[in-house]
Amino acid sequence: MLEELRVPLATTAGAVAGLGLALLLLVVTGQRLVQPWAGRSSGSRKAPTARRTRMLLAGVAVALIVLITIRWVVLAVVLGVLVGFWDRWFGGVREERAAILRAEGLAGWIEALRDTIAGAVGLEQAIPATAVNAAPSIRPALNLLVDRLRVREPLPDAFMKFSEDLDDASADLVTAALILNSRLRGPGLRDVLTALATSARDELDVRRRVESSRRSTRRSVQVVVGVILGVASLLVVFNREYVEPYGTLQGQVVLAVVLAVFGLSILWLRRLAGVEEPERFLVAPKARDDERVEVSS
Repeated sequence: MLEELRVPLATTAGAVAGLGLALLLLVVTGQRLVQPWAGRSSGSRKAPTARRTRMLLAGVAVALIVLITIRWVVLAVVLGVLVGFWDRWFGGVREERAAILRAEGLAGWIEALRDTIAGAVGLEQAIPATAVNAAPSIRPALNLLVDRLRVREPLPDAFMKFSEDLDDASADLVTAALILNSRLRGPGLRDVLTALATSARDELDVRRRVESSRRSTRRSVQVVVGVILGVASLLVVFNREYVEPYGTLQGQVVLAVVLAVFGLSILWLRRLAGVEEPERFLVAPKARDDERVEVSS
């Protein structure tokens, strides 16, 4: 009877231990389990959620396969967590490149807006004229801004929603200047946009240099992890006698310690290869309340 319940009990224990380990690592590394999506549309929420679900299902499948074939609970849990949260450990490239493209598009749009306003054109006319040729990275947010202006929404409110659509700290500085000008209607907007365009270009150069320097570190991490996992897999498949001691209880404890040290090293390298985005300062009161409720729950 106990022999028949051995695999289900081990599977359940592995799943519970994997969930606890994943939560512990996310808390230690400061990762958020739920990302704030202030101002985002429902369509943009579904893609990350679906991708996260697929990765978690893949992690569970890998853990079950390893548990059934090798019957090493520790290895099954670690590989399941590694696959399920792969983008947390080795991801970030897509987000960094998207941020660079967004900064580049924002800088180009600021310059186009400045040149259009120089022809004695108001903001209400300059924004639709510049949104046509805007970069694809910011064009959806600009199209929403143009639609709000067409329905006669006040400029400050439209700009606030525009900043929420972009959800970028660099865009908040530009949006804040546009909100102040739309309320005060004072002179000097062209000079302000010139200074903002110069600042955006400088930030873009810094982002590109940082991304280039981080790329080599990130690639080194992936190579190290790939080599270690490849060698360990070959030993498990072709030389079971060499790794047979890890199948005992004492061996599983030793394996857990080794993998824990290995995981901490990977997290350290991941932190070296990552870039922390600055927090936004232009957040609508409703978005702040939603984030406060989310954190408290």
